[in-house]
Amino acid sequence: MRIAVPNKGRLHEPTIDLLERAGLHLENGADRKLYADTVDPDVSVLFARAADIPEYVADGAADLGITGYDQVREAGVETVAELLDLEFGRCRLVLAAPEDGDITGVADLSGKTVATEFPNITRDFFADTGVEPAIVEVSGATELTPHVEMADAIVDITSTGTTLKMNRLAVVEEVLSSSVRLFGREDVLDDPKVDEVRTALASVKQAEGKRYLMMNVPQDRLEAVRDVIPGLGGPTVMDVANGEGEKVAVHAVVDERDVFETITDVKNAGASGILVTEIERLVE
Repeated sequence: MRIAVPNKGRLHEPTIDLLERAGLHLENGADRKLYADTVDPDVSVLFARAADIPEYVADGAADLGITGYDQVREAGVETVAELLDLEFGRCRLVLAAPEDGDITGVADLSGKTVATEFPNITRDFFADTGVEPAIVEVSGATELTPHVEMADAIVDITSTGTTLKMNRLAVVEEVLSSSVRLFGREDVLDDPKVDEVRTALASVKQAEGKRYLMMNVPQDRLEAVRDVIPGLGGPTVMDVANGEGEKVAVHAVVDERDVFETITDVKNAGASGILVTEIERLVE
């Protein structure tokens, strides 16, 4: 099972970190230019440009791929299925035009020119609107094209909007919302290893922002403690060794943002010996 991942750029380190936290440790490091083995003898990692990963998966060079949704849409591959939103690398593809210009809506671009590094996504967007501008593909510095009279507007990626503002461009409309996702070729989706990989990655994402609470609770205060725990489902209750039936151990998963208040609430309800730990992986 080969997984294609970004070989550099802003998506590389978060992707490698996710694989490591999911238990797919890279045995010969992440600095290899082409590939790395993992601790699982059935799984290896292939390094590629983020934009090339959809084609690698579609053509069979890799079975799974981790890259942005925008890259998959731009590649236009039909044999690749989305398996999991990994929820990082969030960005938007937006239609933008000079903030002091006369383009304030999509309809204003009829017969105009739009520059972009994403011609396929841009064509699909305008096809849905019925507006027909000329689309010019550029390989960089897209924000400059309206100011040098190469284009009337652009379709480009933005995360915070700062670069657009610096170049005196205003968003006209959102074209696409993107994040990094796990994709797989349709003919391998029934492979049990695919489900293992997806489950491992999902368990890391599900554990993010969660904490594990453990405490001792007198039997006669158990219901009071249960009532104030905002747990994932109900808390787990177990007998305490040498507790002689008077105390039980209560374990619960709670959101990190609730920990401060929850500790105060369970302590006031009668809990003691309260312990909070991080959760590396959580399989639901």
